[in-house]
Amino acid sequence: MDDATYREWFPKVKDLIWNDLSQYVDQIEREGHIPHDEVIPKLAALGLYGCLVPESYGGLGLSVGQYVPVLIELSKMYAGLRGYLHAHVSASKLLEFATDEQKARIYPGVAKGEIQLAFALTEPDNGTGVDITTTARREGDVYFVSGRKHLISNCDIADYLMLVCYTDRSRGADGISVLMLPKEAPGFTWDPVGGLMGCKGAEHGRLNLDDAQVPAENLLGGVEGKGLAHALEALEESRVFIASTSLGTAERVLELSLDYATERVTFGKSISTRETVRSYLAEMATDIFALRSMLADAIAKLDRGERIPAEAAMCKQFGAEAVNRVTDRALLVHGGIGYTTQRDIERHYRDCRINMIEEGTPSIQKTVIARTFLDGYRFQDFGSQL
Repeated sequence: MDDATYREWFPKVKDLIWNDLSQYVDQIEREGHIPHDEVIPKLAALGLYGCLVPESYGGLGLSVGQYVPVLIELSKMYAGLRGYLHAHVSASKLLEFATDEQKARIYPGVAKGEIQLAFALTEPDNGTGVDITTTARREGDVYFVSGRKHLISNCDIADYLMLVCYTDRSRGADGISVLMLPKEAPGFTWDPVGGLMGCKGAEHGRLNLDDAQVPAENLLGGVEGKGLAHALEALEESRVFIASTSLGTAERVLELSLDYATERVTFGKSISTRETVRSYLAEMATDIFALRSMLADAIAKLDRGERIPAEAAMCKQFGAEAVNRVTDRALLVHGGIGYTTQRDIERHYRDCRINMIEEGTPSIQKTVIARTFLDGYRFQDFGSQL
């Protein structure tokens, strides 16, 4: 999307988020489910399902720098809807590695919201990457897949689940592929895993694959053994997206805390005059500024086509830690009223805890960061970046 069109489009997105989608927050919090029949057409009307789909296939073709503000704004309003859209859009990133036939078959529906996507990597009894045990064997034109996945976002409405599995265990990491699992595949069922602490709305289910049948034409990219590389590259962008959601939540609770500190009076004075409250606000703003700066660097590199395994992991990890600190401070600024559902602070406090877990736990992020630097990666001289 060109800059002029984007400047006209993005205010419409903000209006949709704050004046339309916001009406569903209480319902989703109460029921734990997104009313998809009502929400999907609203998101589709502005092309939000196709944010990362090329314009030639009916998508918006946004750059990373153009898409991130969408996630930030959604995170300011309600993390549950952010999580739902993020799961779909991030899964659509994998279609960059699809064959021309697969792109022509799936991209247009994805862009319109007519085809919903999910990303299926995590397993209940194993780690990620080479530790997965879900395995597919090919017989003629069909893959038969057996295994388990869990905590898979949007598994209840996904038309295709981008399933990471072994197609040849003897090759180790080079034997992992991605299969586009149709929701109606024989041998495939799913079960809910229960309610969430926060970020409610999107289903996070357990996938049961008992010789689930996937047409061979649904092998992503048409070549076996590329799945882990494709998944890791997609995760780099997705980790930056999670960091941007941390930024959105952090900025929102700072705004709320500044307003409350100004309006709340004790002993005849606004609490904004208290040094302790001011120190909390200053710490919140500092974390936010640091995260904004990190994201700006990572986004610029992604939009230049660079791989950023270390930067993506650092953004994701720092962002998760920062938003946890910021919401902690926001609760202290609000005091007891912030612990009640009368204020949005309580919800943001719960919602942001998922950011520490999404797209890899802290131990995974730190492993990626350390490994990248031990493999020879170094920061550029600071002056060369100015």
